[in-house]
Amino acid sequence: MPISKLDSLVEKGTESIKKTLKRSVGLAGVVIISLSAMLPGIFVTPTFAADIMGAGIWLAFIVAAAVVLPAAISKAELSSGMPSSGGSYVYLERTYGPMIGTISGLGLWASFLLKSGFALIGFSAYFIAVTTYFAIDMEMMVLSMSALVLITIVNILGVKKVKAIQTPVLFVTLAMLLITCAAAFFTDDFDGTGPLKAAFSTDLWTLAETSAFVFVAYAGVTKVAAIGGEVKDPEKNLPAGMLLSLLFATILYAMIAYLMMASMPDGWWIDADGEVVENPIFVFAEVVAGTEFGIFAAIVSVLAMISMALAGILASSRFLFAMGQDKLLPPALERVHEKYETPHWPIIVTGVAMGLAIFFVPLKDVVKLASGFKIMIFIMINTCVIILRQTSKRHDWNPSYKGALYPFMQLWGILAGLFLIYFIGDKAFIGASAAIGAGLVTYYLYGQKHAEVTKTPFQSFRESMTDSEE
Repeated sequence: MPISKLDSLVEKGTESIKKTLKRSVGLAGVVIISLSAMLPGIFVTPTFAADIMGAGIWLAFIVAAAVVLPAAISKAELSSGMPSSGGSYVYLERTYGPMIGTISGLGLWASFLLKSGFALIGFSAYFIAVTTYFAIDMEMMVLSMSALVLITIVNILGVKKVKAIQTPVLFVTLAMLLITCAAAFFTDDFDGTGPLKAAFSTDLWTLAETSAFVFVAYAGVTKVAAIGGEVKDPEKNLPAGMLLSLLFATILYAMIAYLMMASMPDGWWIDADGEVVENPIFVFAEVVAGTEFGIFAAIVSVLAMISMALAGILASSRFLFAMGQDKLLPPALERVHEKYETPHWPIIVTGVAMGLAIFFVPLKDVVKLASGFKIMIFIMINTCVIILRQTSKRHDWNPSYKGALYPFMQLWGILAGLFLIYFIGDKAFIGASAAIGAGLVTYYLYGQKHAEVTKTPFQSFRESMTDSEE
């Protein structure tokens, strides 16, 4: 039996990464990085979701988590069998081949860096609340670019430095959110029945549209798989960390959304100018705990969104690193800094691209395009598990962790993902078309000449589907 691409590349890639990137992240680190990438979603999405659905948005967060769950379980299985840096790119490249790998790798890289760039200017509403309170005059672009330079340097210094910054920020953020939720129970107009009635009186289509919108708040749950080459005991810590962080985030999101709507007057998410409130956590904290605590919440919100950008550079740079290792991009991108043991060139390239995006790209529109692409990637991740399971004998697919309820969980993720893409509309297909175009150009101009092309699990799967005996 010939050695399959999956066998040879996983073994060779894992051994190579062990010699280059140090495994220094444990289970706690996986959860911290995953939550740091996710939690900032709650600082923006509630009011825009409420503008669609009203006070019952807590249910939309739960539905969105149910759609993310299959991809999280699938990615947990894939990360257990292929614990290397690059995350989704590696799984798709090993399953479908270098052309699909190039498309997905560049698309994921662009998606992550654009969302991270958006975080660096998305905290403006919170920062304006702080500067107004303290009568400080500061240019937002200067602050955003300064934060970008800082987090790029921290990423070059190593994943331990990233974790060292994210850990206190995460715990302070969680403490602030929990105190705010506790204070909500003591407001004079607290009405626990309002969000329940609003949720269950909403029609299915409105619930689905809102769930598609808040889906982006969970996109970071599997981001940590991109640094799989730096996780200790990845076969256990990656699946456990991703699923634990998804569970915790779902509970926290639903609780915050519920208490936010129960303790504040109906329609509060629209300001006096008729615009959607862009700093919901500040408004929530100010109403239930006073102005001073609201300002503290706004400061923490700014730090949390910078922390999200920190995790974004960490994850997105690993896509370029993995593509460099697979010879789909120039070899300079696979080099590791001798002192800091980090892929410094991918980090620098990602930081520069993020800076250009902040200056020149209409990020709000592009982030919507990237979100549609992310849902498509989640759908593809579910198909990877099906293909690898069905060709397990040919390609020796036997990871230490296997997701439950196969293949029903994966089929649910595929169908539910397609359903959500319908509500995103044309922008999802525009984003996918841009990623496909850039990936194809890169592959045919560079990757095809350098990449190793062998038989993939997808080819074996396709053959088995057309073989009458099988």
